[in-house]
Amino acid sequence: MEGRINTVKKQHHITKGDVAAVAVGNAVEFYDFIVYTTFAVMIGKTFFPSDNAFSSLILSVSTFGIGFIARPLGAILIGTYADKVGRKPAMILTMLLMAIGTAGLILLPGYETIGIAAPILLVVARLAQGLAWGGEAGPATTFIMEAAPQGKRAFYASWQIVAQGSAAIVAGLVGYILSLYLSHQQQTDWGWRIAFGLGLCILPIAILMRRHLGETLQLEDKSENNSTKGLLKEIFEHHSALIFIGIFVLSGSTVTQYFLNYTTTYALTELHYGENFAMLATFVVGVGVVIFALIGGYCADRFGRRETIVIPRIILLVILWPGLYLVNQHNNIWVFFGVITVFTALQNISGAGIVIFLCECFPKRLRATGFSISYALGISLFGGTAQIVVTWILKLTGNPASPAYYLIFTNILCLGAVFLSRNKKVH
Repeated sequence: MEGRINTVKKQHHITKGDVAAVAVGNAVEFYDFIVYTTFAVMIGKTFFPSDNAFSSLILSVSTFGIGFIARPLGAILIGTYADKVGRKPAMILTMLLMAIGTAGLILLPGYETIGIAAPILLVVARLAQGLAWGGEAGPATTFIMEAAPQGKRAFYASWQIVAQGSAAIVAGLVGYILSLYLSHQQQTDWGWRIAFGLGLCILPIAILMRRHLGETLQLEDKSENNSTKGLLKEIFEHHSALIFIGIFVLSGSTVTQYFLNYTTTYALTELHYGENFAMLATFVVGVGVVIFALIGGYCADRFGRRETIVIPRIILLVILWPGLYLVNQHNNIWVFFGVITVFTALQNISGAGIVIFLCECFPKRLRATGFSISYALGISLFGGTAQIVVTWILKLTGNPASPAYYLIFTNILCLGAVFLSRNKKVH
């Protein structure tokens, strides 16, 4: 089988083509995720008709969260596959799963056409995508980190975040253009399907690019017990503390980034901006991610992983509440974009350090599995519930600045986990 670890040559140098092949797959997956958050209001009306707009939105973001249920399973199955067979075949598999789920979502009729079957089949499509999401991060991040030069690991790994930011830029532009040329009803009826369709068109290209990758996992890197059961046993018997540290390190980063991705919905429902201006929020966040993730990657190589994580995260903690309060008191679009840009900068400088920090916690023979499980559980527990919690807090308090409470809480968890990991070995 192509890509098996005993049939490949050792890859010594990463190329621009390698980075592009890994990044484009990650970008497509994240584009799909951003599109769902961007069009959450419209999707809610399509599959969950309700006289109560809040109920429709809650059902929509709950279905978004359902995709996260499959993440841990995808992490286990595809993460162990990457440690047994290779990073390359695992990355191709995630693209195939994403294509199946996305195609199903695009072709699915709405509630008015097939009734209760619509939300049920929507859940099935989101579960398929969730498997792909859960399996993508581990193999892709370990590949790019293992192929990178020793002193530039964080910078190269930061391209994973850059890919996500690029996806947000494209998704934001697509949403903005659709909001300019389509009525609200047209966007609800079929406009959001166009946005998903654009992502689906890129998937065959991503698969083709990944087929030409080299391989970083070698025969001598394998665990002695190379079965799925053996890999999981070794992870949970000897590295369970790292799994929990990874989950909580990701808590603040995940909730903050998912809130930033939620800003389109936030601007529509809480600040009552027009759809075209609200869609620009996703674009602004994406540009910030691209710029500041690269800065964060450079800083993590230059000044250290923990320093790059902790310093921006502390500053973010201090300004979260004043920032959201300012946005809601002034209700000015330029103040809104200014605050969101500062949040995005601090989040992604720190986030670049988190990615490489977690990857280096695990030995190479277990790296894809360990990183995948930590990442999937962290994203599922905190990312999959972030929009639901934020929407619920807003409804409960009636205070548009109240999401700051949850953001502060999870960022404190993140800093505590980094502190607890200070004596852990770096691989």
